[in-house]
Amino acid sequence: MNTSIFLVLLIPFLGTTLGSGTVFFLKNQIKDSFQKLLLGFASGVMIAASVWSLIIPAIDSSEAMGKFAFLPAAIGIALGMAFLFLLDMIIPHLHPTSDTPDGPASKLKKNTMLMLSVTLHNIPEGMAVGVVAASMMYGEQVMNLQAALALSIGIALQNFPEGAIISLPLKNAGGSKGKAFINGALSGIVEPIAALITIFLSHLVIPILPYFLAFAAGAMIFVVVEELIPEASQGEHSNNSTIGFGIGFILMMILDVALG
Repeated sequence: MNTSIFLVLLIPFLGTTLGSGTVFFLKNQIKDSFQKLLLGFASGVMIAASVWSLIIPAIDSSEAMGKFAFLPAAIGIALGMAFLFLLDMIIPHLHPTSDTPDGPASKLKKNTMLMLSVTLHNIPEGMAVGVVAASMMYGEQVMNLQAALALSIGIALQNFPEGAIISLPLKNAGGSKGKAFINGALSGIVEPIAALITIFLSHLVIPILPYFLAFAAGAMIFVVVEELIPEASQGEHSNNSTIGFGIGFILMMILDVALG
């Protein structure tokens, strides 16, 4: 694995780690109005990344199918959403803005379910980075290195607030700053793991690359629509989430087009 591929895999985890590091600088939990802005920002980045970095390349790489070039993308998106729906149903997890766990009944601690919630978000992001890295490693370049880095940087940007949102409540619940930081950072370790698993299975992924690109996009879209947007729209300051969404979407679009 060359240095460029290693950076593409590592940058998103770095975003989560830096976000978790806010426990050493912020005394209290993030204000609700700012948290909604961050949730909207993360949603905008993920939707833009799904479209420009995954769905459009999936359609472009299927152009040999003519009028049916949309088919792999459509099937992949549907399967990706179904996959995350299944995980959402079978894994107990707790969203940072909620007191009621989702998924099956569980005796897991609140902190553990908070980490599982962020882990669910990170699985499709890791898959997205992994499938792009695998395509570059094995000569099926659906995008160049600059575009792959844009995807990786974009995911890192939206991971930063996720790291803060998960680590600050852990500290405020009575844990030490160091433990809250480590738990917050570890919640993002699933991304490089998911990316490495995707690369390891590249002999299966590459032949169906357009489907898998769209699969990752569908999984990311599910997370945004089912979790992030509803959380950002609850209660007051919901306009902040809309503003954050616009900023995140535009920034990710600029990164992808400028670097791609």
